[in-house]
Amino acid sequence: MKYTVRLRLRLSALSVCCPKTQNIAMHLPSRTRMKKREARARWRLPVLMALSLSCSAASAQDELYVVDGDTIDVAGVRFRLHGIDAPEAGQKCKKARGGNWPCGQAAIAALEELVDRRQVHCDDRGSDDYGRTIAVCFSDGKDINREMVVSGLAWAFRKYSQDYVDVEDQARQLNSGIWQASTPPAWEYRSEKWAVAQQTAPNGCPIKGNISKNGKIYHAPWSPWYAKTKVSVAEGERWFCDEAEAVTAGWRAPYWGRGVFGLKN
Repeated sequence: MKYTVRLRLRLSALSVCCPKTQNIAMHLPSRTRMKKREARARWRLPVLMALSLSCSAASAQDELYVVDGDTIDVAGVRFRLHGIDAPEAGQKCKKARGGNWPCGQAAIAALEELVDRRQVHCDDRGSDDYGRTIAVCFSDGKDINREMVVSGLAWAFRKYSQDYVDVEDQARQLNSGIWQASTPPAWEYRSEKWAVAQQTAPNGCPIKGNISKNGKIYHAPWSPWYAKTKVSVAEGERWFCDEAEAVTAGWRAPYWGRGVFGLKN
C-alpha cells in the first residue's frame, strides 16, 4: 500500500496500514491559530514521510510470492528450494492410463497450499548464478522441499544434492504424481525447449526480455507464454543468451503463482 504525502494528510490514513500511529494523533499541536499552521507543516511532513516509509517496509516484509513450483519470494528475497526440481509451469506429465496432466500447475498449487497463511522461514545454503538464495524452507516447521518430493510434485535434484533421494524413491514406489507414468524430468524438459528455441533465436540467444505494465519480465523457452511473447527492440525489449544475463540487466522471471500471500507472524 502506497501513500502520497501532502501537508493536509491525516494520520488516520496511515493508521490503515500502521494502526499504532493512531496514538500519535494526540501529540500533534492544535490548530487553534492560523499563524501556527506553517510551523506545524514544517515538522509534520517529515514525520508523515517517515511513518509512510515505515508502513511500506512493514508491508513488504509480510509478503510472499510463489514464483513457480520450486521458487518463492519471501520479504523481497528470492529463494530457490535446495535439492529439488519441480515441473516447469507449462510442463505436462504422463497419466498412468494415457494422456497428460498439468503437473507444472499442480506443483505450483501444492507449493501455494504449503505456504498459505503459515509461518515460513528459509535456511540460507548460498546463492546461484541467477542471484537466488538456495535454501531449505519451512512452513510451520515442516520441510517444504521434502513435502514437494514426497507428494510426487518435484524430483530430487541429484546433480546438486542427495538430501531428498530417499523420499523420492518412496514417491516412485507409490506412483505418486510425476511417478505415475514415465515423464522427462524438469531439467530434460528445459534442455529440449532450449535447443528448439535456440535454432531460430537471434544469435542463438532464445530468452525474450519483455516490457509490460508489470515491469521487465523475461520468458525462457519453457515459459507457457513464450510463443505469445514478441520482442520489440524499438521499445527497449531484447533477447538474452541466459537467465543470469537477463537478471543482471534488470529483468525478472514471471510469477506463475496466483498472487501475494500474507505471512503469519
